[in-house]
Amino acid sequence: MPGLDSAPDVVRLAVVVLASRTSAESGVVEIRTGELGRWLGLSASYVASDVVPVLRRSGVVSVETAEGEFGQDDGLKCKVLPLWAAQDVAGHPLNLSKKEYATLLRLLEAVMAPGWTHRDGRVTPAGLIGTRTGRGAATDRLALLLLVLEARETGRVRLCGGAVDTKRGRAAATVARLLGCTASAGERVLERLEKRELVRRFRLQTGSGLANRSRLVVLAVAAAHGRTVADAVREDRAEALEPDFSDPDVTAGPGEAPKLETEALVSGVPVTDEVDVTEPDVAADLHTDHPHLVTAVFSPTVSGGFSGVGRSGSGDLPDRAYAREDQAGDGEAAIAASTSPVAEVSPLRGEKLEESPVDERGGQRAAVAGTGGRLKAAGWDKTQRQRRAGLPADLRLRVALGPVSGLWARLSGWQQGQVEAAAKAELKRLAGLLEQPEVAPRLLADRLTDRLEETGGEALVSRPYGWLIGRGLVQRQACTDRRCDDGIRLDTGGECENCGNVIHIRRAQRARIAADIDRELPGLSDRERRRVLEERLREQAAIEAEDYVRRREQAAAEQACRDAARELAKRERQAAAAAEAVRQALPCEDCGQERSAGLCEACGYRRRTEAAIVEAGLVEAIWSADLTDPGAVAAVTAKVRATLERDIAAVRADYLRAMDPADQEADPVGTASVLAYGALHTVQEALPDYRRCALAMLGRAKEAEAEARRAYKTEQGRHWFKHNPNGADALAAATKAADSARERTAEHLLAVRLGQLREQQAMGTKQAAAAPWTDRLPELAARPLNADTAGAVIA
Repeated sequence: MPGLDSAPDVVRLAVVVLASRTSAESGVVEIRTGELGRWLGLSASYVASDVVPVLRRSGVVSVETAEGEFGQDDGLKCKVLPLWAAQDVAGHPLNLSKKEYATLLRLLEAVMAPGWTHRDGRVTPAGLIGTRTGRGAATDRLALLLLVLEARETGRVRLCGGAVDTKRGRAAATVARLLGCTASAGERVLERLEKRELVRRFRLQTGSGLANRSRLVVLAVAAAHGRTVADAVREDRAEALEPDFSDPDVTAGPGEAPKLETEALVSGVPVTDEVDVTEPDVAADLHTDHPHLVTAVFSPTVSGGFSGVGRSGSGDLPDRAYAREDQAGDGEAAIAASTSPVAEVSPLRGEKLEESPVDERGGQRAAVAGTGGRLKAAGWDKTQRQRRAGLPADLRLRVALGPVSGLWARLSGWQQGQVEAAAKAELKRLAGLLEQPEVAPRLLADRLTDRLEETGGEALVSRPYGWLIGRGLVQRQACTDRRCDDGIRLDTGGECENCGNVIHIRRAQRARIAADIDRELPGLSDRERRRVLEERLREQAAIEAEDYVRRREQAAAEQACRDAARELAKRERQAAAAAEAVRQALPCEDCGQERSAGLCEACGYRRRTEAAIVEAGLVEAIWSADLTDPGAVAAVTAKVRATLERDIAAVRADYLRAMDPADQEADPVGTASVLAYGALHTVQEALPDYRRCALAMLGRAKEAEAEARRAYKTEQGRHWFKHNPNGADALAAATKAADSARERTAEHLLAVRLGQLREQQAMGTKQAAAAPWTDRLPELAARPLNADTAGAVIA
């Protein structure tokens, strides 16, 4: 099933469990997460976190959740979409009746029911493998279910054909084929089932005592039909008496797919290159899978002489009946004559009553006899695709193309492929337009039904391929809305409002043009008036078409510009991310710490601390030193630096006393960052005090006093104070204006002088950096040595 091809076993088993518990009336199953986990052998939390999300993404199950007391997904309301889509579709294999749902549920209860204790005290025991929980439980349950479905009345499971891995055996290869896993994984699953005594592997014994072919039996199935393992042994012995040629009924085993001629005639299980096989039926003359390109081989002792034609005695068996199910030994004639309901017609095996394959293909055999018994190989022309009588296997396509199944049957193989591709593309497009993508197949089926009604039925379609490609599958937009199809909204099913607006606009436009003609050309006859009206309407339509093309081109150009801008922005983001990654990998410029983006945290704090100390020294020097004397400025800044360094040392000592020595040794980088931040915080707290002191001193400067006097006189001379300039209100306003002017002047002086000092420092730094060593060495040599330096030199 599409959506479950690569899904884990637990998800596939969950779909089967939900399908078995689906209500036949509503098509919906409501189940708690914990109860679903008990069916799967897993915990409720695992189902909620790992199973339910995968079910949603698969597109096979629609899941609605109800939150529990603690916000978890407690209740599940699920719809198995293939079953939902097959409702009311006559003849669909998934359109199950209430009895078929009940049969499926009873089978799953017998195989894997978790068991229940009822309120009245009754106890429903667990199924065959219902007590298997934990890791691999879902795989074991799914494997046992598949083996039960593939088992005969005797409990025997037909093993896969072809060459298999001799180290694993044919039974393990069969389980691996059913689960879609490797032979080693299939062997492990089979061993776990054998350990629980659910299945049994045994070998037939030859007259010489050597091991013969191996067999796999599901014990519960054999017991349910009153059979034993001995019955399977007698059946195998009866088959051993058959002639040594391939039986036409044994054409393919469960889950086997025919291979092409260019591939080896082996199963999908890994094979080995060993010649001396350990299992006799690996090298026996088996009836292998048939390729498409073969030469027909006829046997004079078999009716029909080629695979796919059943014997006349097997007409009462379903299409998938295995070899010699209708033939038994003399001692088993009575048992073979009575068949179980599962063996006859069972919804669990996907079977239904049909005509015998012998009768269906009788015409083919007659044609063969008329040509002298020679068959033309199937697929003789690689360019000629084989036509399929039925609709595609994809459930979505079967629902969508159901109304035109008659036209599909009239198409050639190539045409069917083209129609199938077009239908898939249209379903994908519709799913992108709708809020509920799962209804896209039904909408496409409704469209095809409406188009057939317009045509008059399938009988009036002379060219099915052209009709399907050009008319049936094509959406006909009556307006610019992408959700419009023949005036019907695809998402709501109601009339398209945009189409109503378009019709109203066109009618108004026609009425306006008709009024213009009556005004400009009065006295025209009805015929002439109609002709002029049609001409002007065509002209207006041409103008609108040109405008539409222009707008489309403009929209395409704008979209191209937006795409180019997004691509450019994407490249810029990628380049910025790459540059940032490179920058993050750089070591620290100061201490060399690796991967510090060029500057580690501690060194960054130290730089900011140094800048704050320099700022505090300059602010102090603005009012306490002669700005024209570099020596005086340097003395003040040195004094401020010494004061701040003492404060930093005190704070650092407090930090070190408060920190655990073990933490300091364990994280030296973090300790350094903490100390550096403490120093920065100390300087940042002292800097506002230096600034307030500088503003207070600059407020007493002559420039500030002069500005304050001017502001005082200006405010006192306001016209509303001219009659009483020395009054209390006038003096208070003048004093306030003078204080504001003094503060503004002080801030201005601080900013200007601080800028001057910074420029002087920058120039001094450049000159000091640019001075060559030949000029600096004589100055350094002329400096007197202190006692410590002189002692070090003498020593």
